[in-house]
Amino acid sequence: MSHRIDYMKIAPDAMKGFVAVYGYLGQSGLDKHLIDLVFLRVSQINGCAFCIDMHSQDMHKHGVPFEKLILTGAWRESGEVFSQREKAALAWAESVALVADTGVPDADYDAAVAEFSDKELADLSTAIALMSAFNRMGVAFRNKPVTASGLARAA
Repeated sequence: MSHRIDYMKIAPDAMKGFVAVYGYLGQSGLDKHLIDLVFLRVSQINGCAFCIDMHSQDMHKHGVPFEKLILTGAWRESGEVFSQREKAALAWAESVALVADTGVPDADYDAAVAEFSDKELADLSTAIALMSAFNRMGVAFRNKPVTASGLARAA
C-alpha cells in the first residue's frame, strides 16, 4: 500500500467544517448511541476500516452491548437486539448511504417519518451524509485503524 497524504494536515479548514457538523449533531437532540450506531453502519457500507474501528471502540467504551456491535451489519436478521427506532435509523442509513443504488424510495422515506420527527430525520440524514464524507476521505487516503496498528505492534 502506498503512502497517501494526511488530509487533516493538508486541509485543516475543510476538516474544521466536518468537525463543526459533528459538534452540531452532538447537541441536536438525537440520542448519541443512535448516532454512533448509524455512523457504524454507514462506515460498514462504505468499507472504512478506520471509522468502523473508531465507532466500534467508542460504542464499546460507552456500554453498548457486544451483540449490537457484532450484529449491526446483519441487523435485519438479529431479532430483538435492536429497538424499533434503531431499526428505522439503520434502514434509513442504508437507503441514504446507498443512494446511487436505492434512489431513496418513498417507502423508505415513509418508514423513516413514521419513527422520526422532521428535525430528527434531517439531523439523522446529516449524520449519514457526514459519515459518508468522512468514510470517503478515510478510504481514499487509507487511514489505518488504530486498533489494527496496536495489534500489529503487539504481534
